[in-house]
Amino acid sequence: MVSRARRSFLGDWWWTVDKPLLAAFGVLMLCGVVFLMAGGPPVAQRLRLDTFHFVNRQALFLVPAIATMLFVSLLTPRLVRRFSLLAFVGSLALVWAALRFGPEIKGAHRWIFIFGMGLQPSEFLKPAFVVLAAWAFSEKARSDMPGPALALLLLPISIVPLILQPDFGQTMLITVVWAAMFFVAGLHWFWVMGLGGAGIAGILAAYQFLPHVRGRIERFLSEDGGDRFQVEAALNSFTSGGWLGRGPGEGTFKRILPDAHTDFIFAVTAEEFGIAICLFIVAVYLFIVLRGLSLARRAEDAFSRLAVTGLLLMFGLQAAINMAVNVHLVPAKGMTLPFISYGGSSLISLAFATGCIIALTRRRPGADGLEASVEARREAPRGYVVRPA
Repeated sequence: MVSRARRSFLGDWWWTVDKPLLAAFGVLMLCGVVFLMAGGPPVAQRLRLDTFHFVNRQALFLVPAIATMLFVSLLTPRLVRRFSLLAFVGSLALVWAALRFGPEIKGAHRWIFIFGMGLQPSEFLKPAFVVLAAWAFSEKARSDMPGPALALLLLPISIVPLILQPDFGQTMLITVVWAAMFFVAGLHWFWVMGLGGAGIAGILAAYQFLPHVRGRIERFLSEDGGDRFQVEAALNSFTSGGWLGRGPGEGTFKRILPDAHTDFIFAVTAEEFGIAICLFIVAVYLFIVLRGLSLARRAEDAFSRLAVTGLLLMFGLQAAINMAVNVHLVPAKGMTLPFISYGGSSLISLAFATGCIIALTRRRPGADGLEASVEARREAPRGYVVRPA
Protein backbone atom coordinates (compact mmCIF):
# COMPACT_ATOMS: atom_id res chain seq x y z
CA MET A 1 0.00 0.00 0.00
CA VAL A 2 1.19 3.52 -0.84
CA SER A 3 -0.03 6.16 1.60
CA ARG A 4 -0.81 9.72 0.53
CA ALA A 5 1.03 10.96 3.61
CA ARG A 6 4.21 9.13 2.66
CA ARG A 7 6.13 11.28 0.17
CA SER A 8 8.31 9.18 -2.10
CA PHE A 9 9.21 9.08 -5.77
CA LEU A 10 6.91 6.18 -6.62
CA GLY A 11 4.26 7.37 -4.17
CA ASP A 12 4.05 10.76 -5.86
CA TRP A 13 3.79 9.02 -9.23
CA TRP A 14 0.98 6.71 -8.06
CA TRP A 15 -1.14 9.51 -6.65
CA THR A 16 -0.68 11.82 -9.64
CA VAL A 17 -1.25 9.47 -12.62
CA ASP A 18 -4.74 9.03 -14.07
CA LYS A 19 -5.60 5.49 -13.00
CA PRO A 20 -8.58 4.92 -15.37
CA LEU A 21 -6.34 5.81 -18.32
CA LEU A 22 -3.59 3.53 -17.02
CA ALA A 23 -6.10 0.69 -16.54
CA ALA A 24 -7.42 1.10 -20.10
CA PHE A 25 -3.93 0.70 -21.54
CA GLY A 26 -3.47 -2.40 -19.38
CA VAL A 27 -6.72 -3.89 -20.71
CA LEU A 28 -5.51 -3.48 -24.31
CA MET A 29 -2.18 -5.13 -23.52
CA LEU A 30 -3.91 -8.09 -21.92
CA CYS A 31 -6.38 -8.40 -24.79
CA GLY A 32 -3.49 -8.42 -27.23
CA VAL A 33 -2.00 -11.58 -25.72
CA VAL A 34 -5.41 -13.30 -25.47
CA PHE A 35 -6.46 -12.49 -29.04
CA LEU A 36 -3.07 -13.55 -30.42
CA MET A 37 -3.81 -17.02 -29.08
CA ALA A 38 -6.50 -17.10 -31.76
CA GLY A 39 -4.75 -15.37 -34.65
CA GLY A 40 -1.12 -16.37 -34.06
CA PRO A 41 -1.05 -20.22 -34.19
CA PRO A 42 -2.40 -20.62 -37.78
CA VAL A 43 0.22 -18.21 -39.16
CA ALA A 44 2.97 -19.89 -37.12
CA GLN A 45 1.99 -23.30 -38.46
CA ARG A 46 2.05 -22.05 -42.05
CA LEU A 47 5.56 -20.70 -41.44
CA ARG A 48 6.56 -23.98 -39.75
CA LEU A 49 7.23 -22.31 -36.43
CA ASP A 50 6.24 -23.31 -32.93
CA THR A 51 2.46 -23.11 -32.51
CA PHE A 52 2.59 -20.32 -29.93
CA HIS A 53 5.61 -18.57 -31.42
CA PHE A 54 3.88 -15.20 -31.88
CA VAL A 55 2.04 -15.43 -28.56
CA ASN A 56 5.24 -16.11 -26.63
CA ARG A 57 7.13 -13.34 -28.41
CA GLN A 58 4.32 -10.85 -27.80
CA ALA A 59 4.34 -11.71 -24.10
CA LEU A 60 8.13 -11.34 -24.12
CA PHE A 61 7.91 -7.93 -25.82
CA LEU A 62 5.44 -6.80 -23.16
CA VAL A 63 8.22 -6.76 -20.56
CA PRO A 64 10.33 -3.99 -22.20
CA ALA A 65 7.14 -2.26 -23.36
CA ILE A 66 5.74 -1.96 -19.83
CA ALA A 67 9.16 -0.91 -18.53
CA THR A 68 9.36 1.78 -21.25
CA MET A 69 5.88 3.08 -20.47
CA LEU A 70 6.55 3.27 -16.73
CA PHE A 71 9.96 4.90 -17.21
CA VAL A 72 8.65 7.60 -19.56
CA SER A 73 5.60 8.24 -17.36
CA LEU A 74 7.97 9.17 -14.51
CA LEU A 75 9.56 11.98 -16.53
CA THR A 76 8.79 15.66 -16.22
CA PRO A 77 7.53 17.55 -19.32
CA ARG A 78 11.02 18.98 -19.85
CA LEU A 79 12.61 15.52 -19.78
CA VAL A 80 9.87 14.20 -22.08
CA ARG A 81 10.90 16.83 -24.65
CA ARG A 82 14.60 16.00 -24.34
CA PHE A 83 14.04 12.24 -24.46
CA SER A 84 11.81 12.67 -27.54
CA LEU A 85 14.52 14.71 -29.25
CA LEU A 86 17.01 11.87 -28.76
CA ALA A 87 14.44 9.33 -29.96
CA PHE A 88 13.65 11.43 -33.04
CA VAL A 89 17.29 11.84 -34.08
CA GLY A 90 18.06 8.16 -33.50
CA SER A 91 14.95 6.81 -35.25
CA LEU A 92 15.38 9.19 -38.21
CA ALA A 93 18.96 7.97 -38.67
CA LEU A 94 17.73 4.37 -38.55
CA VAL A 95 14.97 5.13 -41.09
CA TRP A 96 17.63 6.35 -43.54
CA ALA A 97 19.79 3.33 -42.68
CA ALA A 98 16.86 0.98 -43.38
CA LEU A 99 16.31 2.72 -46.70
CA ARG A 100 19.97 2.20 -47.64
CA PHE A 101 20.87 -1.13 -46.01
CA GLY A 102 17.57 -2.75 -44.99
CA PRO A 103 16.13 -5.77 -46.83
CA GLU A 104 13.24 -5.36 -49.25
CA ILE A 105 10.09 -6.83 -47.72
CA LYS A 106 6.83 -6.62 -49.69
CA GLY A 107 8.37 -4.03 -51.99
CA ALA A 108 9.54 -1.64 -49.23
CA HIS A 109 12.68 -1.00 -47.18
CA ARG A 110 11.15 -0.42 -43.74
CA TRP A 111 13.13 -2.82 -41.58
CA ILE A 112 16.69 -2.93 -40.34
CA PHE A 113 18.31 -5.81 -38.45
CA ILE A 114 20.46 -5.00 -35.42
CA PHE A 115 22.18 -7.92 -33.64
CA GLY A 116 19.84 -10.30 -35.44
CA MET A 117 16.66 -8.54 -34.32
CA GLY A 118 14.33 -6.82 -36.78
CA LEU A 119 13.44 -3.20 -36.05
CA GLN A 120 11.01 -0.87 -37.83
CA PRO A 121 12.37 2.59 -36.95
CA SER A 122 9.41 4.50 -38.44
CA GLU A 123 7.29 3.25 -35.52
CA PHE A 124 9.53 5.13 -33.07
CA LEU A 125 9.71 8.18 -35.32
CA LYS A 126 5.97 8.86 -35.01
CA PRO A 127 5.58 9.62 -31.27
CA ALA A 128 8.90 11.49 -31.12
CA PHE A 129 7.82 13.63 -34.08
CA VAL A 130 4.49 14.48 -32.40
CA VAL A 131 6.18 15.58 -29.17
CA LEU A 132 8.75 17.72 -30.99
CA ALA A 133 6.09 19.32 -33.21
CA ALA A 134 4.03 20.14 -30.12
CA TRP A 135 7.11 21.66 -28.52
CA ALA A 136 7.74 23.84 -31.59
CA PHE A 137 4.10 24.95 -31.87
CA SER A 138 3.95 25.82 -28.17
CA GLU A 139 6.91 28.19 -28.53
CA LYS A 140 5.20 30.45 -31.07
CA ALA A 141 4.96 33.31 -28.51
CA ARG A 142 8.75 33.49 -28.04
CA SER A 143 10.56 36.03 -30.14
CA ASP A 144 13.93 34.31 -29.74
CA MET A 145 12.78 30.92 -31.06
CA PRO A 146 11.09 30.42 -34.48
CA GLY A 147 8.68 27.76 -33.26
CA PRO A 148 6.25 27.66 -36.23
CA ALA A 149 9.16 27.60 -38.69
CA LEU A 150 10.69 24.63 -36.87
CA ALA A 151 7.31 22.87 -36.86
CA LEU A 152 7.03 23.43 -40.62
CA LEU A 153 10.54 22.09 -41.13
CA LEU A 154 9.93 18.96 -39.05
CA LEU A 155 7.26 17.64 -41.43
CA PRO A 156 9.36 17.26 -44.61
CA ILE A 157 12.34 16.04 -42.59
CA SER A 158 10.16 13.21 -41.24
CA ILE A 159 8.06 12.20 -44.24
CA VAL A 160 10.60 12.36 -47.08
CA PRO A 161 12.43 9.14 -46.01
CA LEU A 162 9.05 7.48 -45.39
CA ILE A 163 7.94 8.30 -48.93
CA LEU A 164 11.19 6.90 -50.29
CA GLN A 165 10.83 3.59 -48.40
CA PRO A 166 7.88 3.71 -49.48
CA ASP A 167 5.44 3.85 -46.55
CA PHE A 168 2.42 5.83 -47.68
CA GLY A 169 0.25 4.85 -44.68
CA GLN A 170 2.68 6.18 -42.07
CA THR A 171 3.25 9.29 -44.18
CA MET A 172 -0.47 10.06 -44.26
CA LEU A 173 -0.84 9.40 -40.54
CA ILE A 174 2.01 11.74 -39.58
CA THR A 175 0.77 14.44 -41.95
CA VAL A 176 -2.80 14.33 -40.67
CA VAL A 177 -1.67 14.48 -37.03
CA TRP A 178 0.69 17.38 -37.83
CA ALA A 179 -2.11 19.31 -39.58
CA ALA A 180 -4.48 18.71 -36.65
CA MET A 181 -1.88 20.00 -34.19
CA PHE A 182 -1.32 23.03 -36.43
CA PHE A 183 -5.06 23.73 -36.22
CA VAL A 184 -5.20 23.25 -32.44
CA ALA A 185 -2.22 25.58 -32.06
CA GLY A 186 -4.27 28.43 -33.59
CA LEU A 187 -4.02 28.00 -37.34
CA HIS A 188 -6.17 30.41 -39.34
CA TRP A 189 -8.96 28.95 -41.52
CA PHE A 190 -7.13 30.20 -44.60
CA TRP A 191 -4.24 27.88 -43.79
CA VAL A 192 -6.65 25.04 -43.01
CA MET A 193 -8.06 25.25 -46.52
CA GLY A 194 -4.56 25.51 -47.94
CA LEU A 195 -3.37 22.41 -46.08
CA GLY A 196 -6.47 20.54 -47.16
CA GLY A 197 -5.81 21.41 -50.78
CA ALA A 198 -2.17 20.41 -50.44
CA GLY A 199 -3.22 17.09 -48.92
CA ILE A 200 -5.61 16.33 -51.79
CA ALA A 201 -2.91 17.29 -54.29
CA GLY A 202 -0.47 14.99 -52.50
CA ILE A 203 -2.87 12.05 -52.68
CA LEU A 204 -3.47 12.63 -56.39
CA ALA A 205 0.28 12.89 -56.99
CA ALA A 206 0.90 9.68 -55.08
CA TYR A 207 -1.76 7.91 -57.16
CA GLN A 208 -0.21 9.23 -60.36
CA PHE A 209 3.50 8.71 -59.69
CA LEU A 210 3.71 5.88 -57.11
CA PRO A 211 2.79 2.53 -58.70
CA HIS A 212 2.27 0.69 -55.42
CA VAL A 213 -0.22 3.33 -54.21
CA ARG A 214 -2.11 3.26 -57.51
CA GLY A 215 -2.19 -0.52 -57.50
CA ARG A 216 -3.48 -0.72 -53.94
CA ILE A 217 -6.27 1.77 -54.59
CA GLU A 218 -7.30 0.04 -57.82
CA ARG A 219 -7.36 -3.36 -56.13
CA PHE A 220 -9.46 -1.87 -53.33
CA LEU A 221 -12.02 -0.57 -55.84
CA SER A 222 -12.04 -3.66 -58.06
CA GLU A 223 -14.11 -6.79 -57.54
CA ASP A 224 -11.15 -9.15 -57.41
CA GLY A 225 -7.47 -9.11 -56.50
CA GLY A 226 -5.29 -9.99 -53.51
CA ASP A 227 -6.57 -7.19 -51.29
CA ARG A 228 -10.14 -8.18 -52.08
CA PHE A 229 -9.46 -11.78 -51.05
CA GLN A 230 -8.24 -10.79 -47.58
CA VAL A 231 -11.09 -8.35 -47.06
CA GLU A 232 -13.68 -10.92 -48.19
CA ALA A 233 -12.27 -13.40 -45.68
CA ALA A 234 -12.31 -10.72 -42.96
CA LEU A 235 -15.93 -9.80 -43.69
CA ASN A 236 -16.89 -13.48 -43.63
CA SER A 237 -15.22 -13.73 -40.21
CA PHE A 238 -17.61 -11.13 -38.82
CA THR A 239 -20.57 -12.95 -40.36
CA SER A 240 -19.40 -16.33 -39.09
CA GLY A 241 -18.79 -15.14 -35.55
CA GLY A 242 -22.03 -13.23 -35.03
CA TRP A 243 -22.58 -11.34 -31.81
CA LEU A 244 -21.14 -13.90 -29.40
CA GLY A 245 -18.55 -15.68 -31.54
CA ARG A 246 -17.88 -19.32 -32.29
CA GLY A 247 -15.62 -19.78 -29.29
CA PRO A 248 -11.84 -19.69 -28.70
CA GLY A 249 -10.02 -21.85 -31.23
CA GLU A 250 -13.13 -22.52 -33.33
CA GLY A 251 -12.48 -19.93 -36.05
CA THR A 252 -11.86 -21.12 -39.62
CA PHE A 253 -11.16 -18.03 -41.71
CA LYS A 254 -7.97 -17.29 -39.75
CA ARG A 255 -6.43 -20.30 -41.53
CA ILE A 256 -6.54 -18.51 -44.90
CA LEU A 257 -5.80 -14.94 -43.75
CA PRO A 258 -2.09 -14.26 -44.40
CA ASP A 259 -1.98 -11.45 -41.81
CA ALA A 260 -4.30 -12.94 -39.21
CA HIS A 261 -1.90 -12.00 -36.39
CA THR A 262 -1.26 -8.39 -37.49
CA ASP A 263 -3.45 -6.42 -39.91
CA PHE A 264 -6.55 -8.64 -39.61
CA ILE A 265 -6.50 -9.70 -35.98
CA PHE A 266 -9.66 -7.64 -35.42
CA ALA A 267 -11.55 -9.91 -37.86
CA VAL A 268 -10.16 -13.05 -36.19
CA THR A 269 -11.34 -11.68 -32.85
CA ALA A 270 -14.82 -11.11 -34.28
CA GLU A 271 -15.13 -14.72 -35.44
CA GLU A 272 -13.96 -16.38 -32.24
CA PHE A 273 -15.07 -13.91 -29.55
CA GLY A 274 -17.94 -12.17 -31.26
CA ILE A 275 -18.88 -8.70 -32.46
CA ALA A 276 -19.83 -7.79 -28.88
CA ILE A 277 -16.18 -8.11 -27.80
CA CYS A 278 -15.12 -6.08 -30.84
CA LEU A 279 -17.47 -3.31 -29.78
CA PHE A 280 -15.97 -3.49 -26.30
CA ILE A 281 -12.49 -2.98 -27.80
CA VAL A 282 -13.79 -0.02 -29.80
CA ALA A 283 -15.23 1.41 -26.57
CA VAL A 284 -11.84 1.06 -24.83
CA TYR A 285 -10.10 2.97 -27.62
CA LEU A 286 -12.80 5.62 -27.54
CA PHE A 287 -12.51 5.92 -23.76
CA ILE A 288 -8.73 6.41 -23.98
CA VAL A 289 -9.05 9.18 -26.58
CA LEU A 290 -11.88 11.04 -24.82
CA ARG A 291 -10.39 10.63 -21.35
CA GLY A 292 -7.00 11.81 -22.56
CA LEU A 293 -8.47 14.84 -24.34
CA SER A 294 -10.39 15.74 -21.20
CA LEU A 295 -7.17 15.59 -19.18
CA ALA A 296 -5.33 17.61 -21.84
CA ARG A 297 -7.83 20.45 -21.46
CA ARG A 298 -6.86 20.82 -17.80
CA ALA A 299 -3.16 21.20 -18.56
CA GLU A 300 -1.82 24.66 -17.79
CA ASP A 301 0.94 24.74 -20.42
CA ALA A 302 0.42 24.73 -24.17
CA PHE A 303 3.07 22.07 -24.79
CA SER A 304 1.26 19.42 -22.71
CA ARG A 305 -2.08 20.20 -24.34
CA LEU A 306 -0.69 19.96 -27.86
CA ALA A 307 1.48 16.90 -27.25
CA VAL A 308 -1.28 14.89 -25.58
CA THR A 309 -3.77 15.89 -28.28
CA GLY A 310 -1.37 14.85 -31.05
CA LEU A 311 -0.42 11.55 -29.43
CA LEU A 312 -4.05 10.64 -28.77
CA LEU A 313 -5.04 11.55 -32.31
CA MET A 314 -2.25 9.36 -33.68
CA PHE A 315 -3.28 6.51 -31.35
CA GLY A 316 -6.98 6.77 -32.23
CA LEU A 317 -6.44 7.20 -35.98
CA GLN A 318 -4.17 4.17 -36.16
CA ALA A 319 -6.77 2.04 -34.38
CA ALA A 320 -9.59 3.40 -36.56
CA ILE A 321 -7.66 2.78 -39.79
CA ASN A 322 -6.84 -0.80 -38.83
CA MET A 323 -10.47 -1.57 -37.95
CA ALA A 324 -11.72 0.20 -41.09
CA VAL A 325 -9.45 -1.99 -43.23
CA ASN A 326 -10.99 -5.08 -41.63
CA VAL A 327 -14.49 -4.04 -42.68
CA HIS A 328 -13.41 -2.82 -46.15
CA LEU A 329 -13.92 0.90 -45.58
CA VAL A 330 -10.39 1.93 -46.60
CA PRO A 331 -7.58 0.23 -48.56
CA ALA A 332 -5.07 -1.89 -46.66
CA LYS A 333 -2.45 0.31 -44.98
CA GLY A 334 -0.26 -2.16 -43.11
CA MET A 335 -0.99 -0.49 -39.75
CA THR A 336 -1.22 -2.51 -36.58
CA LEU A 337 -4.08 -2.41 -34.09
CA PRO A 338 -2.47 -0.66 -31.09
CA PHE A 339 -1.39 -3.09 -28.34
CA ILE A 340 -3.34 -5.96 -29.94
CA SER A 341 -1.61 -6.77 -33.24
CA TYR A 342 1.66 -8.67 -33.10
CA GLY A 343 4.84 -6.63 -33.42
CA GLY A 344 7.72 -5.77 -31.12
CA SER A 345 8.58 -2.41 -32.69
CA SER A 346 4.94 -1.36 -32.68
CA LEU A 347 4.42 -2.47 -29.09
CA ILE A 348 7.44 -0.66 -27.65
CA SER A 349 6.83 2.52 -29.67
CA LEU A 350 3.22 2.58 -28.49
CA ALA A 351 4.45 2.13 -24.94
CA PHE A 352 6.70 5.15 -25.42
CA ALA A 353 3.75 7.18 -26.74
CA THR A 354 1.45 6.15 -23.91
CA GLY A 355 4.18 6.84 -21.38
CA CYS A 356 4.37 10.40 -22.74
CA ILE A 357 0.58 10.72 -22.45
CA ILE A 358 0.61 9.53 -18.83
CA ALA A 359 3.55 11.77 -17.95
CA LEU A 360 2.00 14.88 -19.48
CA THR A 361 -1.43 14.29 -17.92
CA ARG A 362 -0.14 13.76 -14.37
CA ARG A 363 -1.34 16.22 -11.76
CA ARG A 364 1.51 18.62 -10.98
CA PRO A 365 0.01 21.60 -9.13
CA GLY A 366 3.34 23.27 -8.40
CA ALA A 367 4.94 22.46 -11.74
CA ASP A 368 1.86 23.50 -13.70
CA GLY A 369 1.76 26.82 -11.91
CA LEU A 370 5.43 27.40 -12.67
CA GLU A 371 4.95 26.51 -16.35
CA ALA A 372 1.94 28.85 -16.55
CA SER A 373 3.84 31.73 -14.94
CA VAL A 374 6.79 31.27 -17.31
CA GLU A 375 4.43 31.26 -20.31
CA ALA A 376 2.67 34.36 -18.99
CA ARG A 377 6.00 36.17 -18.67
CA ARG A 378 6.82 35.37 -22.28
CA GLU A 379 3.49 36.69 -23.55
CA ALA A 380 3.34 39.79 -21.33
CA PRO A 381 4.14 43.15 -23.01
CA ARG A 382 7.56 44.62 -22.31
CA GLY A 383 7.59 46.61 -19.08
CA TYR A 384 4.92 44.53 -17.31
CA VAL A 385 5.74 42.22 -14.40
CA VAL A 386 3.82 38.95 -14.03
CA ARG A 387 3.97 37.26 -10.63
CA PRO A 388 3.00 33.59 -10.15
CA ALA A 389 -0.16 32.98 -8.15
